[in-house]
Amino acid sequence: MFGLEKSPREKFDFDLEIDIKENPQKAKELLNKIDSTTKKIKQKLKSGGSKEDLNKLGVMLEGYTALLKVLKKIQKS
Repeated sequence: MFGLEKSPREKFDFDLEIDIKENPQKAKELLNKIDSTTKKIKQKLKSGGSKEDLNKLGVMLEGYTALLKVLKKIQKS
């Protein structure tokens, strides 16, 4: 019927995916940088501070862990 045909979609790659596929060494560098940054954030969280600062650090830590998952997924594909 009209408009019900399924057309195959093109695979969409993000800029980060393209960069990592072209240069796998960049992924290793990013993983190392993220690992060191998350360690620093965890140390600051353990040391304590104001509630507002701890909330900001918690959000940053979640962002870095999400980026870490994305990078590992890109490397597998």
